[in-house]
Amino acid sequence: MTSKIESMTSQDYGENPIAVRETGKYVDEYIAGFVDKWDELIDWDQRAQSEGHFFIDILKERGAKKVLDVATGTGFHSLRLIQEGFEVVSADGSPEMLAKAFQNARKNDELLRTVQADWRWLNRDVHGKYDAVICLGNSFTHLFSERDRRKALAEFYAALRHDGILILDQRNYDMILDEGFKSKHTYYYCGNNVKAEPEHVDEGLARFRYEFPDGSSYNLNMCPIRKAYVENLMREVGFQTITTYADFQETYKQDDPDFYIHVAEKRYPNEDRS
Repeated sequence: MTSKIESMTSQDYGENPIAVRETGKYVDEYIAGFVDKWDELIDWDQRAQSEGHFFIDILKERGAKKVLDVATGTGFHSLRLIQEGFEVVSADGSPEMLAKAFQNARKNDELLRTVQADWRWLNRDVHGKYDAVICLGNSFTHLFSERDRRKALAEFYAALRHDGILILDQRNYDMILDEGFKSKHTYYYCGNNVKAEPEHVDEGLARFRYEFPDGSSYNLNMCPIRKAYVENLMREVGFQTITTYADFQETYKQDDPDFYIHVAEKRYPNEDRS
């Protein structure tokens, strides 16, 4: 991965964009222009209202204090957790995103501890043990091979204390793959007049198009992994208890959710935390 902030001004997928299915591509996808508009896409106030205290409550219920945000993006969750009293380290593979996150924190009179890190070698760049690792914003689906996904989950597992937890979310790709994209679904975090819809979907690729009010548009190529697959992969890596929520509710209390949130615990059920 690159170690400097790229100066690319446009996304480049070559002659056949739907053939681009590489884990490392996301670094080039998050060019400066897209990152500058990311906070139009991710409406912070609307996202905070939609999420409520969901993540904060889960972390506090499990006694977490030290949190590693491995997909900090422009810093929404890192900043929110800091303001709630958590000790946070913010990591991302995109230098553009990390720079924006740092700026957003400064605007809110906070200072982020940032680390540029590839998840597949996370513990090479991020040191210490954490009570919780969070990987949010559908970020895990930037990984296109099972080998990369297993490696990343193993790195998350290794970064956790013996009783730590991983919180990881993903789009409801099961619905998109089986039924097609439903236009009635407006993702809870989207800003006003911003569209985020897939323009191509097959079993190995969901290519999303993001359109902004000024007429600009950008793309992200994601791997449409299924809910059960992610849960099984977590178990195989070593997580003992996995609870999945649908749009911040218990999984089966909501039909066709936009997002699934997996809470994976390293400890065995009923194991004493002391």
